[in-house]
Amino acid sequence: MKLPKSFYSWTTISGAVLASISFLLIIFTLIIHLIFPAEGSDYLGLFTYIILPVFLIIGLILIPVGTIRKMKRDKKRAVQRENKFPIVNLNDPSQRMVVFIFVVGTSIFLLFTALGSYEVFHYTESNEFCGTLCHNVMEPEYVTYHSSAHARVNCVECHVGSGASWYVRSKLSGLYQVYSVIAKAYDTPIETPVHNLRPAQETCERCHWPQKFYDPKYVTKKHYLADEENTKWNIRMLMKTGPQHQALGLSECIHWHINPDVKIEYTSSSWKRDTIVEVKYTNLSTGETRVYTDSNAPEIAATAVPETRKMDCLDCHNRPSHDYLSPSHFVDNKMTAGEISPEIPEIKSLTMGILVKEFPTKDSALKYIDFKVRSYYKKNYPELVDTAEVLLDNAVVAIQDAFSKNIFPFMKAKWSAYPNHLGHVESMGCNRCHNDNFKSNDGHVITRDCNLCHVIKAQGPEGNMEYAHADSSLVFNHPYEMTDWQEMACAECHTELF
Repeated sequence: MKLPKSFYSWTTISGAVLASISFLLIIFTLIIHLIFPAEGSDYLGLFTYIILPVFLIIGLILIPVGTIRKMKRDKKRAVQRENKFPIVNLNDPSQRMVVFIFVVGTSIFLLFTALGSYEVFHYTESNEFCGTLCHNVMEPEYVTYHSSAHARVNCVECHVGSGASWYVRSKLSGLYQVYSVIAKAYDTPIETPVHNLRPAQETCERCHWPQKFYDPKYVTKKHYLADEENTKWNIRMLMKTGPQHQALGLSECIHWHINPDVKIEYTSSSWKRDTIVEVKYTNLSTGETRVYTDSNAPEIAATAVPETRKMDCLDCHNRPSHDYLSPSHFVDNKMTAGEISPEIPEIKSLTMGILVKEFPTKDSALKYIDFKVRSYYKKNYPELVDTAEVLLDNAVVAIQDAFSKNIFPFMKAKWSAYPNHLGHVESMGCNRCHNDNFKSNDGHVITRDCNLCHVIKAQGPEGNMEYAHADSSLVFNHPYEMTDWQEMACAECHTELF
């Protein structure tokens, strides 16, 4: 089987060799993936579906490029060819074989191209692709995602959703992200893409929809005070996620904000949407409107462009899958789970003193936690080191584990960089609007009344709790002696402490 003269150029031969080797490597990596599906699947997929196909295509492009260049050079050199165009004669056995090889080869190539395109699509939509290929850059998001309630929901379900247009937009955005990682042009911490996310109606409401009524939710939380005894302080609340009677629908309580008959709009002076200056309420059934303004809100700079936005799920549930817990929060969780023993004196206050520090790296933080805990108890509670060494070992491991899952020094990612607006304790959250400062011209006020969203059914130290009876509720009793806690937002104090 004789090849045309135009094939014999270094460019064409190099392209053929490159394409052949790339194709064989793709077949080889596919076989490896089938035999060992869990071994390095993210990197194997990167080579199989993205890197090697690029070299395969480059090789295939070089073949006709080299052929055309060879033909042009031959023409300049007046090299005569028997025929300017190939003559296909299927009666000739040699030509019939060439046509057969061409047809079969092209069919196999198109088949693998289709399969490869399908695999590329699914691979670039996988959680591993989104979270692991960029190593430290996406580590905070990937780790917190696995600790969230949406850990079984694929990243693309929220960040992309269905439809070709948003898929294309996400991939175009991804090109800049790849450049940012390669050129190290990314921010630390990475800014939350609040302006690039798809509307919650097209993502969140595929599972959570306003027409589904929400019953009230009973919540029990256990806290530990930062004293020597690690005093247990429990609080039990009835969260008014829905009305008292389901038949009332979303006419009241927390999820009233997304009632289909109501439209809430707000204007923020910051692109982060953490400082709100105006709220507009519209009753879509009656056409009634009311505008609330905050006389104490900071003035918007002349160069700033205020954003007016229709309120949706993400304005409160802004950390549904990437929630960075504060040290007080995750230490309470570890103590409640028994991983940090409350029997270790001062463990809560000691841990708070350690974790309030800034660390340059994760390794330095883990080493400091280990050193500080052990040295503190060796100095102040030597008998504990001798009799309860296992408890201390478990406590150190638990604190290090909680730190690793919530604080990421390399990317400067932690609870203060990504505040959770669901609530009002560690960020302004609800108090961005519900602060008694927003008033309308007709005298209506967006009140700060806690009972709008929840009522306290029980509270106090374990063994001496106070309980509400029947439909009654309790007035919040601050665990520490404070007389002015009602005069300030919780976050004003708690953000500084934690």
